[in-house]
Amino acid sequence: MSKFNYRKLILLIADIIIITVSGITLNYFLSLIGWIGPAATRDLLYYIVFNIFTCILLLVAVGAYTRLWRYFNYRDYLVCGAAVTVGFILSYILFTVLRERPRLVFWCLFYLVTVAAILLFRFVFKRTFLELTEDNDEGKQRTLIVGAGQAGRMILREIENARYDENNPSRNINPVGFVDDDITKQRTHISNVPVLGTTPEIPKLCEEYRVSNIIVAIPSCEEEEKRKILDYCSQTKCKIKVIPYLSELLFGDGQQLIAQAQEIKIEDLLGRKPIEFDKNKIREFITGKVCMVTGGGGSIGSELVRQIASYQPKQVIIVDIYENSAYEIQQELVREYGANLDLVTLISSVRDYDKMKVIFEQYRPELVFHAAAHKHVPLMETVPEEAVKNNIFGTYNVAKLAMEYKTAKFVMISTDKAVNPTNVMGATKRACEMIIQYMAQQGGNTEFVTTRFGNVLGSNGSVIPLFRKQIESGSPVTVTHPDIIRYFMTIPEAVSLVLEAGAMAKGGEIFVLDMGAPVKITTLAENLIRMYGKTPYTEVPIIFTGLRPGEKLFEELLMDEEGLQSTENKKIFIGNQIHINPVELTVKLDNLHQAAQENDSERTVELLGDLVPTFHHSS
Repeated sequence: MSKFNYRKLILLIADIIIITVSGITLNYFLSLIGWIGPAATRDLLYYIVFNIFTCILLLVAVGAYTRLWRYFNYRDYLVCGAAVTVGFILSYILFTVLRERPRLVFWCLFYLVTVAAILLFRFVFKRTFLELTEDNDEGKQRTLIVGAGQAGRMILREIENARYDENNPSRNINPVGFVDDDITKQRTHISNVPVLGTTPEIPKLCEEYRVSNIIVAIPSCEEEEKRKILDYCSQTKCKIKVIPYLSELLFGDGQQLIAQAQEIKIEDLLGRKPIEFDKNKIREFITGKVCMVTGGGGSIGSELVRQIASYQPKQVIIVDIYENSAYEIQQELVREYGANLDLVTLISSVRDYDKMKVIFEQYRPELVFHAAAHKHVPLMETVPEEAVKNNIFGTYNVAKLAMEYKTAKFVMISTDKAVNPTNVMGATKRACEMIIQYMAQQGGNTEFVTTRFGNVLGSNGSVIPLFRKQIESGSPVTVTHPDIIRYFMTIPEAVSLVLEAGAMAKGGEIFVLDMGAPVKITTLAENLIRMYGKTPYTEVPIIFTGLRPGEKLFEELLMDEEGLQSTENKKIFIGNQIHINPVELTVKLDNLHQAAQENDSERTVELLGDLVPTFHHSS
């Protein structure tokens, strides 16, 4: 018999003894003081038998012998007290019907003594015997399993089997219970482990049962349902692991489900399904081509290089001004592909037209992915002329050379900040979009395309790495405004968008990703703090610093005049091409270039506003 069943038997026997001893003791005491006579003593055995039958029956019905007694709380005591109360009432009725009406005073005293003794015994049992005989929890992970379906049962079975394997890390897991939204599973048990409640109760249950780990074991759930569950989980201080989707699970001999559980990632809280892309179309687009990536050492650029390398290109050329990041991605690819990848890494600036011309002349790239840009909004407000030199004229240089050297496709990476920009960085990116559309209007052999998306999780300078550093260093987390919202996507999603957009481009399009609902930055910060097992605002303060110069409360993904056109991919849309006046554009670019070269910040911002009509700068 298992220890758990052994304890249930002890409780059952104890309740029978308590009812018996309570009746005998009360009868003896009342006989001594003359309150009852010999007749009551003769019926005592019947009193005891009737009450044992009804009380034990009711206690079993309310689950009094299946609860985790170590975590017994006041509500459980009330349930047991109510069960004994109803049991005595039923016993009184049965005794009256089958024999004769017993003395009410004696019955009430019998009830009071019995219920007090049963509850007292449970309190003492919880505080002494259970804690002495409980498995040693030291070093064990008190775990709540979300999902009492097949996956949850498999995990529980793996945990139970691991108890006999000293080398299995799962032997340190102590499953305290399940949660499941299926109402028919409530108050049931799986191998003696109870279903404690539903998913909205996760925060309360984790506190009540001192849970330190949560395993989300619903591999078939929809993304929206998963996000809600993770929202509940992130309100706790627990470490959270998630069983992957069914399509990602590994099956076969020796493949344990619990070993495939993954740490929760912040992108799991985005509130939408991961974007799926047509890899066959991308493969056809990339394979056998000479591909150049400007800004190839940056967050987006380096992921572009990684994904391009996986599609067997003829050659990959990394162009970046920052040698450290370029070196890192170079060494990563050398380790992974070795001689199987023709990789060239060049430390150069897109601002240097002559150097870029040499690169185009020597390598003749067939595909150009332009990711080089200054992107930090507050810094570009300080030196707008540098944003103009790098973003606008760096793009102009590379685009002109792509056309001159008959590059097949030129894909520029833009941002949602280009839509109705309120800051210099966004305005320069909108100017870049205008340049690409202008180049597309010129005709020729090169197809020019722009991809536009929101903030990228984990990119250099984005909020997630900043929040992580602040939390890990013990500093307060800083958010500019409590109501600020942003669209987010993962770096692989952003890069896959760039590649698929390039594959389907015909020239002049602005591709926009359906990024789902925007995310409140304050909520993102709170969830990230909870993922570190800390409490927002108490253990980790959140300080609101005020909107920075040029910063919006919300971003837009599409200009009003662009409209939307669907594509084969339901998550990718095309903004209608806006005609660019070539004469007007080139004149305004010349004037802007002169002001930037003269490092005249005020004049630069003024001319940037003249170039980009939708630019509404605070100045």
